[in-house]
Amino acid sequence: MNAFKAPARALAALALLTGSANASAGTYEDRFAAFLRDPAHFAYAPMEPVAGAARYRPLPAATRPSLRREALDQAEAYAAASRSSALLIWQGGKLQTARYFGGTSAATPLVSKSLAKPLTAIVIGRAIALGRIKGLDQPIGEIITELNGQPKGAILVRHLLDMRSGLLDQGFSPDPDHPWNRAYLDPDHGNYIVRSYPLIDPPGSRYAYANAPSELIALLIERATGRRYAEFVGSEVLKPIGAAGGAVWINRPGGLAHSGCCMTLPAESWLRLGILLLNDGKAGSRRLLPRGYVRQMRTGTAQNPSYGLGLWLGQPYRQRRGFGAPDAPGPKVLHSAPYLDPDLFLFDGNSNQTVHISPRHQLIVLRMGETPPKEPEWDNAYLPNLLIGAMGKR
Repeated sequence: MNAFKAPARALAALALLTGSANASAGTYEDRFAAFLRDPAHFAYAPMEPVAGAARYRPLPAATRPSLRREALDQAEAYAAASRSSALLIWQGGKLQTARYFGGTSAATPLVSKSLAKPLTAIVIGRAIALGRIKGLDQPIGEIITELNGQPKGAILVRHLLDMRSGLLDQGFSPDPDHPWNRAYLDPDHGNYIVRSYPLIDPPGSRYAYANAPSELIALLIERATGRRYAEFVGSEVLKPIGAAGGAVWINRPGGLAHSGCCMTLPAESWLRLGILLLNDGKAGSRRLLPRGYVRQMRTGTAQNPSYGLGLWLGQPYRQRRGFGAPDAPGPKVLHSAPYLDPDLFLFDGNSNQTVHISPRHQLIVLRMGETPPKEPEWDNAYLPNLLIGAMGKR
């Protein structure tokens, strides 16, 4: 058996676990039809296991919360009203609260959506630390060699992470042959992106949020390291931070992982990734990411000061911040007030999957779940500001 392939029984079990044993595992036409019926709940198949820590231990819980009980209760009520599956609040080295809703438990693998994008930045940082990638400014054509000498080959590794690749912006189309759909659903989506996904701007010249650049990270990692993306994530990131594993969608059995989305992990594993960044890329005494790498992740660009390497930044303040370029049309997330920690940064995925990280207050707030109701409108600033405001007010 190929050491990188999961046994068929394990893949089938994961497919059932994630609700994926349906038409989405079939032909491209089957997948497209399933996606078009309900894009928000498209079920991923096949899935490949992502190993976690062999001796998993939950994060320590506070015996006496460092935050006011009233504030914790308000946060839990907000999460419950927002159709959340999980709310985790970590401060000062301990879990202050861990609430799960609607049948979700601490062991339930939760769909990451674009929480997978900051994970891609962490994975690249780990590959750089191991010497498998030269650095953020290495052209991807040196690694994906069929792009060497091609316009796409001039894309730098950092451009795949900070959304300045020059590749076509994300969008939606009912056309089955549109690049957006092929890059997401094609059973050979990585090669499609390399060969056919449009490059519309010079790399580094414009911010354009899209899935395709993040999807290339799995291909980049596999070419640079000679290891499966799932295995690399599990062995080099999740195991060292003590996180539980899960699974990732692959385009076909033995095929390429979808690195821009579609990783399923328990909520606490996403929280531990936040702790890794809060600790400047160190897991205990072991450095996983190069010195200064987290600082680069938290640095915006001239084209979008609100976005670093897979991370959204709390400053500059925008009451309504979209995922596209600043001031571009499209849906925007409400921030009712500036963050009380101006250095705050966050993972932010579709349906308001959020991991807010406050360095000043050693606070992490995770919310995952279904899309919140339209009324009252989800407020990205509410939970962290509520809890920061409660500190020291016992």
